[in-house]
Amino acid sequence: MTLKARIGERIMEDIIQQNKLVSNSKWKILVLDKLSVRIMSACCKMKDVIDEGITLVEDLSKSRQPMPTFEVIYFITPTKDSVESVIADFVVDRKYKYVHIYFTDSCPESLFKSIGQNKVTKYIKTLKEVNIAFLPYESQVFSLDCQESFEAIYSPSHLTKREKVLERIAEQLSTVCATLGEYPSIRYRHEGENSMILAQILQNKLNAFKADNPTMGEGPDKARSQLIIVDRGFDPVSVLLHELTYQAMVQDLLPIENDVYKYENQQQQGLPVKQVLLDEDDDLWVSLRHEHIAVVSQKVTTHLKNFAREKRMGGSEKTTMRDLSNMLKKMPQYQKELSKYSTHLHMAEDCMKHYSERVDKLCKVEQDLAMGNDTMGNPIKDPMKNVVHILLDSDIFASDKIRIILLYIVLRGGIQESALDKLIQHARISPGDEASIRNLNLLGVNIVQKDSNKKSGGPKLNRLEYEATYQLSRWTPLLKDVMLMTIEDKLDPKIFPFLSGRGAASSKTGARSARYQWHEKKGPSEYKSGPRLFVFVIGGMTCSEMRAAYEVTNQMRAKNQKWEVLLGSTHMWHPNDFLIDLMNLTQKSAVVTSSTETKVDSSNQQQQNTNQQSSSSNVHESNI
Repeated sequence: MTLKARIGERIMEDIIQQNKLVSNSKWKILVLDKLSVRIMSACCKMKDVIDEGITLVEDLSKSRQPMPTFEVIYFITPTKDSVESVIADFVVDRKYKYVHIYFTDSCPESLFKSIGQNKVTKYIKTLKEVNIAFLPYESQVFSLDCQESFEAIYSPSHLTKREKVLERIAEQLSTVCATLGEYPSIRYRHEGENSMILAQILQNKLNAFKADNPTMGEGPDKARSQLIIVDRGFDPVSVLLHELTYQAMVQDLLPIENDVYKYENQQQQGLPVKQVLLDEDDDLWVSLRHEHIAVVSQKVTTHLKNFAREKRMGGSEKTTMRDLSNMLKKMPQYQKELSKYSTHLHMAEDCMKHYSERVDKLCKVEQDLAMGNDTMGNPIKDPMKNVVHILLDSDIFASDKIRIILLYIVLRGGIQESALDKLIQHARISPGDEASIRNLNLLGVNIVQKDSNKKSGGPKLNRLEYEATYQLSRWTPLLKDVMLMTIEDKLDPKIFPFLSGRGAASSKTGARSARYQWHEKKGPSEYKSGPRLFVFVIGGMTCSEMRAAYEVTNQMRAKNQKWEVLLGSTHMWHPNDFLIDLMNLTQKSAVVTSSTETKVDSSNQQQQNTNQQSSSSNVHESNI
């Protein structure tokens, strides 16, 4: 059972269906907040929810009409804002008849007291913690959906907030392990202070779950499960490169919001813009998302031909959009399937358009800088020669120039202040955008190199070698090496030490808390997988790292090993959002000129080199 399916089952069983046992009311209102609405949207189908007696789903943060004859289910995060919104529903009038509150995870004592001291307490029938405080983004990928934590953790003006934010991250991350019945050994990146702090807090959270459910983490091979914590500074390269696999290009180059792709029907003018959700319900997306863009259009066409042949619809050797339109007219009963092929042909062509217009000229330089050698394997002796023509090109976006400059600096392990000034001057980077370059230092990456500090100390990860199919896609994320080395028991404990004291903590016993009793109906036999490797990135993950989790899992299964790799993070990065958030670590007034604002209209390409301002993209909510 995949992570998304498991969470969907838990929500339906432990909230929706369980609530029917404690209430005789046939129909109820379901109210969700920012995180829970995304969890529900990702894991549950509206039809299934309605079938269980939910007549209306509403947003906690928005104005809602009083419905005093209906009972309400609040599925919310235990935060001050969410709890105060629930309390406010009963301050003046009684908005609902009775109240059932399900918190995503453990509720602080202060918020429990706040509820008890207000009028709402008279109407509460249910008050539970279900311990699902994360977003199952894909079958092997999860997010804590907290991009705002990046600033709280890395900004020098928020140092007092850091530990509180890491505490919240640990709380959320512990619910991932608890949901899957895992009690993994924890390792952390030795050079990352945040990684060590989070590891220690997380261990305490897991110990609490283990004390209340001693069978947690038991079962065949479960003792081998591990959880590795790294921070974004461990591999800055993977978030800066232009990746040429399908999912990565879609997220980097196209105007995607909440994983929704919008496009116009070129064959039938006047129709509304088509909106398509890119998720795992689309089997074609699942099969193509990790493919190199060079083969995506060809594979979509092959799938379409096979479908047309199977349905005896005809179709030429080179199927076009016009051919698709004609097929739809002839056989409207297959509109859903054909529309799917149309979407991916559109999307692949859109990616290739942006690639040929601006990314093509960047990729070789980026790959050489990332690898430190050229396509023949020869070391890059003078990387500045590779970089200068990019920086002087007035047609290249400021954001792309910043990505090139940062890759150059990472390759050199930091550069002199005078050299950095020259790079910024050549590229005509604005003072506001310059912060995106300098602030990478706040993630532990050397930017300005002092003479007395030419190299940072500590052992370095010895890279594995991979055979590159495409010369412009030679880079492999460092996390893939970490995943493979961990499974093969070759990961250097000096670089990724185990958290000490784990053995003693695992034997704890004590009073049993009702907080975690949902585990009791689940035995270790339910979790039939082999050992799991959790890799968690503080500060955002990339599409290439997500792909690595699947590649390593498939590689192990090909060897008849049961390992499953799960990748998680505070959030997912779009490369230009990364630059914007880097800049915002020290200032808010200006924003990196982002290609996401201009990629809809390539005719404005030359103007993007000026000092434009754009507002940082917000975390949008998906509506169930």
